[in-house]
Amino acid sequence: MPAVAGAQDNTALIDRLTWGQTSQALADIKRLGPDRWLKSQLRPATPLQLPPQAQAQIDALRISREPMAEIAVAMDAENKAASKLTDPAARQAAQQAYQKGMADLKQQAAARSLLRDLYSPNQLQEQMTWFWMNHFNVQADKRDIRAMIGDYEDQAIRPHALGKFRDLLKAADLHPAMLRYLDNDQNAVGRINENYAREILELHTMGVGSGYSQKDVEEMARVLTGVGVSLSPDAPKLKAEQQAFYVRRGLMEFNPARHDFGAKVVLGRQIGGTGLSEFEQTLDALASEPATARHVSRKLALYFMGEAPSDLIDRMTAKFLRSDGDIAEVLGLLFKSSAFKASLGKKLKDPIHYAVSAVRLAYDGRPIANTAPLQGWINRMGQGLYNRDTPDGYPLEDTAWSGPGQLTTMFEVARQVGANSAGLFKPGEPGAEDQPAFPQLQNALFYATLEKRLSPQTRSALAQARSPAEWNTLFLSSPEFLHR
Repeated sequence: MPAVAGAQDNTALIDRLTWGQTSQALADIKRLGPDRWLKSQLRPATPLQLPPQAQAQIDALRISREPMAEIAVAMDAENKAASKLTDPAARQAAQQAYQKGMADLKQQAAARSLLRDLYSPNQLQEQMTWFWMNHFNVQADKRDIRAMIGDYEDQAIRPHALGKFRDLLKAADLHPAMLRYLDNDQNAVGRINENYAREILELHTMGVGSGYSQKDVEEMARVLTGVGVSLSPDAPKLKAEQQAFYVRRGLMEFNPARHDFGAKVVLGRQIGGTGLSEFEQTLDALASEPATARHVSRKLALYFMGEAPSDLIDRMTAKFLRSDGDIAEVLGLLFKSSAFKASLGKKLKDPIHYAVSAVRLAYDGRPIANTAPLQGWINRMGQGLYNRDTPDGYPLEDTAWSGPGQLTTMFEVARQVGANSAGLFKPGEPGAEDQPAFPQLQNALFYATLEKRLSPQTRSALAQARSPAEWNTLFLSSPEFLHR
Protein backbone atom coordinates (compact mmCIF):
# COMPACT_ATOMS: atom_id res chain seq x y z
CA MET A 1 0.00 0.00 0.00
CA PRO A 2 2.37 2.75 -1.20
CA ALA A 3 0.15 5.61 0.00
CA VAL A 4 0.46 4.63 3.64
CA ALA A 5 3.77 4.79 5.51
CA GLY A 6 5.14 6.03 8.79
CA ALA A 7 4.12 5.62 12.42
CA GLN A 8 1.37 8.22 12.37
CA ASP A 9 -0.12 6.82 9.17
CA ASN A 10 -0.06 3.35 10.74
CA THR A 11 -1.96 4.70 13.73
CA ALA A 12 -4.50 6.40 11.47
CA LEU A 13 -4.93 3.20 9.46
CA ILE A 14 -5.62 1.24 12.65
CA ASP A 15 -8.20 3.83 13.67
CA ARG A 16 -10.02 3.46 10.36
CA LEU A 17 -9.87 -0.27 9.64
CA THR A 18 -10.16 -1.71 13.16
CA TRP A 19 -12.50 -1.11 16.07
CA GLY A 20 -9.88 1.08 17.75
CA GLN A 21 -6.33 1.35 18.99
CA THR A 22 -4.63 -1.39 21.00
CA SER A 23 -0.98 -2.18 21.65
CA GLN A 24 -1.38 -5.48 19.81
CA ALA A 25 -2.78 -3.84 16.68
CA LEU A 26 0.12 -1.39 16.62
CA ALA A 27 2.66 -4.18 17.17
CA ASP A 28 1.10 -6.21 14.34
CA ILE A 29 1.25 -3.40 11.79
CA LYS A 30 4.83 -2.57 12.79
CA ARG A 31 5.88 -6.21 12.50
CA LEU A 32 4.21 -6.87 9.16
CA GLY A 33 4.38 -3.42 7.62
CA PRO A 34 1.22 -1.71 6.36
CA ASP A 35 1.07 -3.64 3.06
CA ARG A 36 1.23 -7.13 4.57
CA TRP A 37 -0.93 -6.10 7.52
CA LEU A 38 -3.63 -4.87 5.16
CA LYS A 39 -3.47 -8.09 3.14
CA SER A 40 -3.80 -10.12 6.35
CA GLN A 41 -6.92 -8.15 7.23
CA LEU A 42 -8.47 -8.41 3.77
CA ARG A 43 -7.78 -12.16 3.55
CA PRO A 44 -7.58 -13.45 7.14
CA ALA A 45 -5.80 -16.78 6.98
CA THR A 46 -6.20 -17.83 10.59
CA PRO A 47 -9.50 -18.87 12.20
CA LEU A 48 -10.97 -16.57 14.77
CA GLN A 49 -8.94 -16.67 18.00
CA LEU A 50 -10.04 -14.67 21.00
CA PRO A 51 -8.44 -14.40 24.44
CA PRO A 52 -9.49 -17.46 26.50
CA GLN A 53 -11.55 -15.36 28.92
CA ALA A 54 -13.53 -13.80 26.06
CA GLN A 55 -13.98 -17.11 24.24
CA ALA A 56 -15.19 -18.75 27.44
CA GLN A 57 -17.94 -16.14 27.73
CA ILE A 58 -19.04 -16.85 24.15
CA ASP A 59 -18.91 -20.62 24.62
CA ALA A 60 -21.18 -20.35 27.67
CA LEU A 61 -23.97 -18.62 25.73
CA ARG A 62 -27.06 -20.59 24.79
CA ILE A 63 -26.77 -19.34 21.20
CA SER A 64 -23.31 -20.96 21.03
CA ARG A 65 -24.45 -24.28 22.50
CA GLU A 66 -27.78 -24.89 20.76
CA PRO A 67 -28.69 -24.68 17.06
CA MET A 68 -30.85 -21.74 16.15
CA ALA A 69 -33.66 -23.95 14.83
CA GLU A 70 -33.94 -25.76 18.17
CA ILE A 71 -33.94 -22.49 20.10
CA ALA A 72 -36.62 -20.91 17.90
CA VAL A 73 -38.87 -23.98 18.08
CA ALA A 74 -38.45 -24.23 21.87
CA MET A 75 -39.23 -20.55 22.39
CA ASP A 76 -42.28 -20.79 20.13
CA ALA A 77 -43.58 -23.74 22.17
CA GLU A 78 -43.01 -21.77 25.37
CA ASN A 79 -44.97 -18.81 23.99
CA LYS A 80 -47.88 -21.00 22.88
CA ALA A 81 -47.98 -22.79 26.21
CA ALA A 82 -48.09 -19.46 28.05
CA SER A 83 -51.00 -18.19 25.95
CA LYS A 84 -53.05 -21.31 26.71
CA LEU A 85 -52.90 -20.87 30.49
CA THR A 86 -56.33 -20.01 31.87
CA ASP A 87 -55.22 -18.45 35.15
CA PRO A 88 -54.48 -14.75 34.40
CA ALA A 89 -51.62 -14.47 36.91
CA ALA A 90 -49.97 -17.67 35.69
CA ARG A 91 -50.40 -16.61 32.09
CA GLN A 92 -48.86 -13.21 32.76
CA ALA A 93 -45.90 -14.75 34.61
CA ALA A 94 -45.31 -17.26 31.80
CA GLN A 95 -45.51 -14.57 29.14
CA GLN A 96 -43.06 -12.40 31.08
CA ALA A 97 -40.67 -15.34 31.35
CA TYR A 98 -40.94 -15.88 27.59
CA GLN A 99 -40.20 -12.21 26.88
CA LYS A 100 -37.24 -12.28 29.26
CA GLY A 101 -35.90 -15.36 27.50
CA MET A 102 -36.23 -13.72 24.11
CA ALA A 103 -34.57 -10.52 25.33
CA ASP A 104 -31.72 -12.60 26.71
CA LEU A 105 -31.19 -14.24 23.30
CA LYS A 106 -30.89 -10.82 21.69
CA GLN A 107 -28.47 -9.67 24.38
CA GLN A 108 -26.39 -12.83 23.91
CA ALA A 109 -26.06 -12.09 20.20
CA ALA A 110 -24.94 -8.54 20.98
CA ALA A 111 -22.47 -9.80 23.60
CA ARG A 112 -20.88 -12.25 21.18
CA SER A 113 -20.66 -9.60 18.49
CA LEU A 114 -19.05 -7.03 20.78
CA LEU A 115 -16.54 -9.48 22.26
CA ARG A 116 -15.39 -10.23 18.73
CA ASP A 117 -15.20 -6.51 17.93
CA LEU A 118 -13.10 -5.94 21.02
CA TYR A 119 -10.66 -8.84 20.77
CA SER A 120 -10.63 -10.52 17.37
CA PRO A 121 -7.32 -10.19 15.49
CA ASN A 122 -9.40 -10.21 12.28
CA GLN A 123 -10.60 -6.68 12.89
CA LEU A 124 -11.58 -5.83 9.33
CA GLN A 125 -13.80 -8.91 9.18
CA GLU A 126 -15.59 -7.66 12.31
CA GLN A 127 -15.92 -4.18 10.80
CA MET A 128 -17.43 -5.69 7.68
CA THR A 129 -19.73 -7.94 9.68
CA TRP A 130 -21.22 -4.83 11.29
CA PHE A 131 -21.39 -3.07 7.91
CA TRP A 132 -23.28 -5.93 6.25
CA MET A 133 -25.56 -6.44 9.27
CA ASN A 134 -26.48 -2.79 8.77
CA HIS A 135 -26.82 -3.15 4.98
CA PHE A 136 -29.04 -6.24 5.35
CA ASN A 137 -30.74 -4.81 8.41
CA VAL A 138 -33.34 -6.68 10.45
CA GLN A 139 -35.02 -5.41 13.61
CA ALA A 140 -34.70 -8.13 16.21
CA ASP A 141 -37.74 -7.23 18.32
CA LYS A 142 -40.19 -8.06 15.53
CA ARG A 143 -42.02 -11.35 16.06
CA ASP A 144 -39.54 -14.11 17.00
CA ILE A 145 -36.43 -12.70 15.31
CA ARG A 146 -34.63 -12.40 18.64
CA ALA A 147 -34.30 -16.19 18.58
CA MET A 148 -32.73 -15.99 15.10
CA ILE A 149 -30.58 -12.86 15.16
CA GLY A 150 -27.43 -14.47 16.56
CA ASP A 151 -27.46 -17.16 13.87
CA TYR A 152 -28.17 -14.58 11.18
CA GLU A 153 -25.02 -12.67 12.10
CA ASP A 154 -22.85 -15.71 12.80
CA GLN A 155 -23.85 -17.97 9.92
CA ALA A 156 -25.28 -15.76 7.16
CA ILE A 157 -23.24 -12.56 7.42
CA ARG A 158 -19.83 -13.12 9.05
CA PRO A 159 -18.58 -16.01 6.86
CA HIS A 160 -19.17 -13.97 3.70
CA ALA A 161 -18.21 -10.50 4.98
CA LEU A 162 -15.04 -10.36 2.87
CA GLY A 163 -16.03 -12.88 0.20
CA LYS A 164 -18.22 -12.76 -2.90
CA PHE A 165 -21.22 -10.46 -2.72
CA ARG A 166 -23.50 -12.97 -4.46
CA ASP A 167 -22.82 -15.55 -1.71
CA LEU A 168 -23.51 -12.97 0.98
CA LEU A 169 -26.67 -11.79 -0.76
CA LYS A 170 -28.13 -15.28 -0.98
CA ALA A 171 -27.13 -16.20 2.59
CA ALA A 172 -28.72 -13.05 4.01
CA ASP A 173 -31.84 -12.95 1.85
CA LEU A 174 -32.71 -16.61 2.39
CA HIS A 175 -32.20 -16.53 6.16
CA PRO A 176 -35.34 -16.95 8.32
CA ALA A 177 -34.59 -13.71 10.19
CA MET A 178 -34.78 -11.69 6.97
CA LEU A 179 -37.81 -13.57 5.66
CA ARG A 180 -39.61 -12.86 8.95
CA TYR A 181 -38.54 -9.23 9.13
CA LEU A 182 -39.77 -8.30 5.66
CA ASP A 183 -42.92 -10.42 5.88
CA ASN A 184 -42.14 -12.77 3.03
CA ASP A 185 -43.65 -15.66 4.96
CA GLN A 186 -46.93 -13.85 4.27
CA ASN A 187 -46.28 -13.64 0.50
CA ALA A 188 -48.25 -16.25 -1.43
CA VAL A 189 -49.91 -16.70 -4.79
CA GLY A 190 -53.19 -14.80 -4.68
CA ARG A 191 -52.02 -12.79 -1.63
CA ILE A 192 -48.97 -10.94 -2.89
CA ASN A 193 -46.87 -8.99 -0.36
CA GLU A 194 -44.36 -6.66 -2.03
CA ASN A 195 -42.40 -5.62 1.08
CA TYR A 196 -39.46 -7.93 0.59
CA ALA A 197 -39.25 -7.57 -3.18
CA ARG A 198 -39.03 -3.79 -2.92
CA GLU A 199 -36.28 -3.82 -0.31
CA ILE A 200 -34.18 -6.37 -2.21
CA LEU A 201 -34.11 -4.04 -5.21
CA GLU A 202 -34.02 -0.72 -3.35
CA LEU A 203 -31.64 -1.52 -0.48
CA HIS A 204 -29.88 -4.86 -0.86
CA THR A 205 -28.86 -4.62 -4.51
CA MET A 206 -29.50 -1.94 -7.14
CA GLY A 207 -30.43 1.09 -5.05
CA VAL A 208 -33.04 3.83 -5.36
CA GLY A 209 -33.49 5.34 -8.82
CA SER A 210 -31.32 2.72 -10.52
CA GLY A 211 -33.69 1.76 -13.30
CA TYR A 212 -36.07 -0.85 -11.92
CA SER A 213 -39.79 -0.18 -12.19
CA GLN A 214 -42.86 -0.83 -10.09
CA LYS A 215 -43.61 -3.67 -12.49
CA ASP A 216 -40.21 -5.20 -11.61
CA VAL A 217 -41.16 -5.01 -7.92
CA GLU A 218 -44.45 -6.76 -8.63
CA GLU A 219 -42.79 -9.48 -10.69
CA MET A 220 -40.07 -9.92 -8.06
CA ALA A 221 -42.77 -10.37 -5.42
CA ARG A 222 -44.23 -13.19 -7.54
CA VAL A 223 -40.77 -14.80 -7.70
CA LEU A 224 -40.67 -14.69 -3.90
CA THR A 225 -44.04 -16.35 -3.29
CA GLY A 226 -43.82 -19.46 -1.14
CA VAL A 227 -40.40 -18.62 0.38
CA GLY A 228 -41.00 -18.49 4.12
CA VAL A 229 -40.32 -19.87 7.58
CA SER A 230 -41.68 -22.98 9.26
CA LEU A 231 -41.19 -24.06 12.85
CA SER A 232 -43.07 -27.30 12.28
CA PRO A 233 -41.07 -30.54 12.05
CA ASP A 234 -43.50 -31.82 9.43
CA ALA A 235 -43.65 -30.92 5.75
CA PRO A 236 -46.95 -29.51 4.50
CA LYS A 237 -49.39 -31.77 2.70
CA LEU A 238 -48.74 -31.28 -1.00
CA LYS A 239 -50.14 -32.55 -4.26
CA ALA A 240 -48.01 -35.20 -5.95
CA GLU A 241 -46.85 -32.80 -8.67
CA GLN A 242 -45.72 -30.23 -6.05
CA GLN A 243 -43.65 -32.50 -3.83
CA ALA A 244 -40.50 -32.41 -5.99
CA PHE A 245 -40.36 -28.62 -5.60
CA TYR A 246 -40.55 -28.60 -1.80
CA VAL A 247 -37.34 -27.33 -0.07
CA ARG A 248 -36.50 -27.19 3.63
CA ARG A 249 -33.21 -25.78 4.95
CA GLY A 250 -33.35 -25.43 8.70
CA LEU A 251 -36.29 -23.12 9.33
CA MET A 252 -36.36 -21.73 5.77
CA GLU A 253 -39.12 -23.41 3.81
CA PHE A 254 -40.14 -23.17 0.19
CA ASN A 255 -43.75 -24.30 -0.05
CA PRO A 256 -44.73 -24.85 -3.72
CA ALA A 257 -48.42 -24.76 -2.82
CA ARG A 258 -47.94 -21.04 -2.02
CA HIS A 259 -45.82 -20.24 -5.09
CA ASP A 260 -46.83 -18.55 -8.32
CA PHE A 261 -45.39 -20.81 -11.01
CA GLY A 262 -46.46 -18.51 -13.86
CA ALA A 263 -43.92 -16.91 -16.19
CA LYS A 264 -42.35 -13.69 -14.90
CA VAL A 265 -40.09 -10.92 -16.21
CA VAL A 266 -37.72 -9.09 -13.85
CA LEU A 267 -35.43 -6.41 -15.35
CA GLY A 268 -36.11 -7.81 -18.78
CA ARG A 269 -35.13 -11.36 -17.81
CA GLN A 270 -37.62 -14.15 -18.46
CA ILE A 271 -38.09 -16.36 -15.40
CA GLY A 272 -39.72 -19.75 -15.76
CA GLY A 273 -41.74 -21.54 -13.10
CA THR A 274 -38.98 -23.55 -11.41
CA GLY A 275 -39.72 -22.88 -7.74
CA LEU A 276 -37.06 -21.75 -5.27
CA SER A 277 -34.39 -21.63 -7.97
CA GLU A 278 -36.26 -18.65 -9.45
CA PHE A 279 -35.29 -16.63 -6.37
CA GLU A 280 -31.71 -17.89 -6.28
CA GLN A 281 -31.15 -17.23 -9.99
CA THR A 282 -32.65 -13.75 -9.69
CA LEU A 283 -30.33 -12.92 -6.79
CA ASP A 284 -27.38 -14.13 -8.86
CA ALA A 285 -28.46 -11.81 -11.67
CA LEU A 286 -28.96 -8.87 -9.33
CA ALA A 287 -25.50 -9.41 -7.82
CA SER A 288 -24.01 -8.90 -11.29
CA GLU A 289 -25.95 -5.74 -12.14
CA PRO A 290 -23.77 -2.62 -12.70
CA ALA A 291 -26.25 -0.67 -10.55
CA THR A 292 -25.65 -3.10 -7.68
CA ALA A 293 -21.88 -2.75 -8.08
CA ARG A 294 -22.17 1.06 -7.88
CA HIS A 295 -24.65 1.05 -4.99
CA VAL A 296 -22.49 -1.27 -2.88
CA SER A 297 -19.26 0.53 -3.81
CA ARG A 298 -20.66 3.88 -2.78
CA LYS A 299 -21.84 2.52 0.56
CA LEU A 300 -18.46 0.93 1.25
CA ALA A 301 -16.72 4.23 0.53
CA LEU A 302 -19.22 6.14 2.67
CA TYR A 303 -18.62 3.77 5.58
CA PHE A 304 -14.84 3.83 5.41
CA MET A 305 -14.08 7.41 4.34
CA GLY A 306 -17.24 9.46 3.84
CA GLU A 307 -18.35 10.77 0.47
CA ALA A 308 -15.87 9.63 -2.16
CA PRO A 309 -15.00 11.27 -5.50
CA SER A 310 -16.96 9.89 -8.43
CA ASP A 311 -13.85 8.57 -10.19
CA LEU A 312 -13.04 6.39 -7.17
CA ILE A 313 -16.60 5.02 -7.14
CA ASP A 314 -16.23 4.34 -10.86
CA ARG A 315 -13.04 2.34 -10.26
CA MET A 316 -14.56 0.43 -7.35
CA THR A 317 -17.61 -0.37 -9.47
CA ALA A 318 -15.42 -1.67 -12.28
CA LYS A 319 -13.40 -3.77 -9.83
CA PHE A 320 -16.62 -5.20 -8.39
CA LEU A 321 -17.81 -6.27 -11.84
CA ARG A 322 -14.42 -7.65 -12.98
CA SER A 323 -13.93 -9.65 -9.77
CA ASP A 324 -17.46 -11.11 -9.68
CA GLY A 325 -18.29 -9.05 -6.62
CA ASP A 326 -15.16 -9.87 -4.58
CA ILE A 327 -15.61 -7.63 -1.54
CA ALA A 328 -11.95 -7.82 -0.44
CA GLU A 329 -10.79 -6.82 -3.94
CA VAL A 330 -13.07 -3.77 -3.95
CA LEU A 331 -11.92 -2.75 -0.47
CA GLY A 332 -8.27 -3.19 -1.43
CA LEU A 333 -8.72 -0.71 -4.27
CA LEU A 334 -10.48 1.73 -1.93
CA PHE A 335 -7.79 1.52 0.76
CA LYS A 336 -4.97 2.13 -1.75
CA SER A 337 -6.54 5.29 -3.14
CA SER A 338 -5.13 8.73 -2.44
CA ALA A 339 -8.61 9.92 -1.50
CA PHE A 340 -8.80 7.29 1.24
CA LYS A 341 -5.43 8.34 2.68
CA ALA A 342 -6.49 11.99 2.62
CA SER A 343 -9.59 11.10 4.64
CA LEU A 344 -7.77 9.38 7.51
CA GLY A 345 -8.53 10.96 10.85
CA LYS A 346 -11.42 12.98 9.47
CA LYS A 347 -14.43 10.63 9.70
CA LEU A 348 -16.59 11.06 12.81
CA LYS A 349 -17.02 7.92 14.88
CA ASP A 350 -20.59 6.72 15.05
CA PRO A 351 -21.77 5.48 18.48
CA ILE A 352 -20.61 1.87 18.16
CA HIS A 353 -17.16 2.87 16.90
CA TYR A 354 -16.91 5.42 19.68
CA ALA A 355 -17.87 3.10 22.53
CA VAL A 356 -15.90 0.06 21.35
CA SER A 357 -12.76 2.09 20.63
CA ALA A 358 -12.96 3.67 24.09
CA VAL A 359 -13.07 0.26 25.80
CA ARG A 360 -10.32 -1.15 23.54
CA LEU A 361 -8.00 1.72 24.43
CA ALA A 362 -8.93 1.99 28.12
CA TYR A 363 -8.28 -1.67 28.92
CA ASP A 364 -5.87 -2.46 26.05
CA GLY A 365 -6.34 -6.20 25.60
CA ARG A 366 -7.64 -7.04 29.07
CA PRO A 367 -10.90 -8.91 28.42
CA ILE A 368 -13.98 -7.45 30.03
CA ALA A 369 -16.32 -9.80 31.88
CA ASN A 370 -19.65 -8.19 30.97
CA THR A 371 -20.69 -6.41 27.78
CA ALA A 372 -23.97 -5.11 29.24
CA PRO A 373 -22.54 -1.65 30.13
CA LEU A 374 -21.09 -1.35 26.63
CA GLN A 375 -24.43 -2.37 25.09
CA GLY A 376 -26.10 0.24 27.29
CA TRP A 377 -23.80 3.04 26.13
CA ILE A 378 -24.36 2.18 22.47
CA ASN A 379 -28.13 2.04 23.04
CA ARG A 380 -28.09 5.43 24.77
CA MET A 381 -26.28 6.98 21.83
CA GLY A 382 -28.99 5.70 19.49
CA GLN A 383 -27.29 2.89 17.57
CA GLY A 384 -28.14 -0.23 19.53
CA LEU A 385 -27.35 -3.53 17.89
CA TYR A 386 -30.33 -5.02 16.02
CA ASN A 387 -32.51 -2.04 17.07
CA ARG A 388 -32.93 -0.11 13.81
CA ASP A 389 -36.65 -0.10 13.00
CA THR A 390 -36.42 0.48 9.27
CA PRO A 391 -34.79 -1.84 6.73
CA ASP A 392 -32.38 0.86 5.48
CA GLY A 393 -30.09 0.38 8.51
CA TYR A 394 -28.41 3.15 10.49
CA PRO A 395 -27.17 6.11 8.44
CA LEU A 396 -23.48 6.12 7.51
CA GLU A 397 -23.15 9.89 7.04
CA ASP A 398 -21.32 11.89 9.72
CA THR A 399 -24.18 14.39 9.86
CA ALA A 400 -26.42 11.71 11.38
CA TRP A 401 -24.25 11.63 14.51
CA SER A 402 -22.88 15.18 14.78
CA GLY A 403 -25.92 17.08 16.01
CA PRO A 404 -25.81 18.82 19.41
CA GLY A 405 -28.06 16.19 20.99
CA GLN A 406 -25.96 13.28 19.77
CA LEU A 407 -22.69 14.88 20.85
CA THR A 408 -24.10 15.78 24.27
CA THR A 409 -25.05 12.13 24.85
CA MET A 410 -21.60 11.06 23.63
CA PHE A 411 -19.94 13.40 26.15
CA GLU A 412 -22.13 11.97 28.93
CA VAL A 413 -20.97 8.49 27.92
CA ALA A 414 -17.38 9.78 27.96
CA ARG A 415 -17.84 10.68 31.63
CA GLN A 416 -19.16 7.21 32.44
CA VAL A 417 -16.43 5.38 30.54
CA GLY A 418 -13.70 7.61 31.95
CA ALA A 419 -14.73 7.55 35.61
CA ASN A 420 -14.65 3.81 36.41
CA SER A 421 -15.16 0.37 34.93
CA ALA A 422 -18.96 0.74 35.28
CA GLY A 423 -19.52 -3.01 35.71
CA LEU A 424 -17.47 -4.12 32.71
CA PHE A 425 -15.56 -6.50 34.97
CA LYS A 426 -18.53 -7.82 36.92
CA PRO A 427 -19.71 -11.14 35.41
CA GLY A 428 -23.39 -11.20 34.56
CA GLU A 429 -24.39 -14.24 36.61
CA PRO A 430 -26.18 -13.65 39.95
CA GLY A 431 -23.90 -13.24 42.95
CA ALA A 432 -20.80 -12.55 40.87
CA GLU A 433 -18.31 -10.14 42.39
CA ASP A 434 -17.12 -7.04 40.62
CA GLN A 435 -13.43 -6.79 39.88
CA PRO A 436 -13.13 -3.03 39.56
CA ALA A 437 -10.57 -1.64 37.17
CA PHE A 438 -9.81 1.98 36.40
CA PRO A 439 -9.65 2.93 32.71
CA GLN A 440 -6.02 3.55 31.81
CA LEU A 441 -6.17 5.95 28.89
CA GLN A 442 -2.83 7.55 29.76
CA ASN A 443 -1.04 4.34 28.88
CA ALA A 444 2.09 3.45 26.94
CA LEU A 445 0.13 3.35 23.69
CA PHE A 446 -1.10 6.90 24.25
CA TYR A 447 2.37 8.30 24.89
CA ALA A 448 3.93 6.32 22.03
CA THR A 449 1.50 7.35 19.32
CA LEU A 450 -1.73 9.13 20.20
CA GLU A 451 -0.20 12.04 22.10
CA LYS A 452 1.68 13.15 19.00
CA ARG A 453 -1.61 13.78 17.19
CA LEU A 454 -3.10 16.14 19.77
CA SER A 455 -3.70 19.77 18.86
CA PRO A 456 -2.42 22.58 21.14
CA GLN A 457 -6.01 23.20 22.22
CA THR A 458 -6.51 19.59 23.28
CA ARG A 459 -3.16 19.52 25.10
CA SER A 460 -4.13 22.68 26.95
CA ALA A 461 -7.51 21.25 27.98
CA LEU A 462 -5.96 18.00 29.21
CA ALA A 463 -3.35 19.89 31.21
CA GLN A 464 -6.14 21.50 33.23
CA ALA A 465 -7.68 18.19 34.32
CA ARG A 466 -7.96 17.93 38.10
CA SER A 467 -8.14 14.14 38.31
CA PRO A 468 -7.46 11.07 36.16
CA ALA A 469 -11.21 10.63 35.65
CA GLU A 470 -11.55 14.20 34.40
CA TRP A 471 -8.53 13.73 32.12
CA ASN A 472 -10.15 10.59 30.70
CA THR A 473 -13.42 12.42 30.08
CA LEU A 474 -11.68 15.31 28.35
CA PHE A 475 -9.62 12.99 26.15
CA LEU A 476 -12.65 10.89 25.18
CA SER A 477 -14.43 14.15 24.26
CA SER A 478 -11.55 15.51 22.20
CA PRO A 479 -11.79 15.98 18.43
CA GLU A 480 -8.86 13.60 17.99
CA PHE A 481 -10.67 10.74 19.72
CA LEU A 482 -14.05 11.55 18.19
CA HIS A 483 -12.65 10.97 14.71
CA ARG A 484 -11.05 7.99 13.00
